[in-house]
Amino acid sequence: MAQMGRPRTFDRDAAIEQALHLFWEQGYESTSLSQLKATIGGGISAPSFYAAFGSKQALYHECTARYLATYAQVTECLWDTALAPREALALALRRSARMQCERGHPKGCMVGLGVMSAPSPELAAVTAPLTRSRARTRAGIKACIERAITDGELKSGTDPRALSTVFDSFLIGLSTLARDGVGLRAMEASISQVMGIWDMHSTRQDLEQPPTT
Repeated sequence: MAQMGRPRTFDRDAAIEQALHLFWEQGYESTSLSQLKATIGGGISAPSFYAAFGSKQALYHECTARYLATYAQVTECLWDTALAPREALALALRRSARMQCERGHPKGCMVGLGVMSAPSPELAAVTAPLTRSRARTRAGIKACIERAITDGELKSGTDPRALSTVFDSFLIGLSTLARDGVGLRAMEASISQVMGIWDMHSTRQDLEQPPTT
């Protein structure tokens, strides 16, 4: 009777989460196969690793898919048309800041940090899902601004591309702040300040905007 092979001695779901944290912390190129094998399940053999995941790149794709389906959802409110445009944008910024400062996982945003995760052009395909996610968030910010202009909330002369770049740059910058140990309270205060740029373009200068929770 043929042998069925050695059974896995680790929880695959937990292994994906462990690998995700390692990639999130170090990036794709800086994370070695030996580090992954040592981290997953307290250490697995090379044959077990390849049997479970196929390759480092395949494992990275599984990890990024999990990140995008969970942690990265903090900015999906940008597409929620039930929210006022300003509220949707402020909520996305605050939710992202909270997620990036949470305990239990690396600081910062894997999507934001992904631009430095595999810097060589030949590895661009590896981080393509993260690149697409950044583009979607950028488009979501722009959509909020365009909706606000259409609704008469922002002045008709507002440049959606320029203003969305301001907020997108701020959002990407939160990852560096989180990695540098800047606390959530300071980030939330800065979000209140940057939303003042929105208010400078508002048609309702007298409107008091409550903090978004």
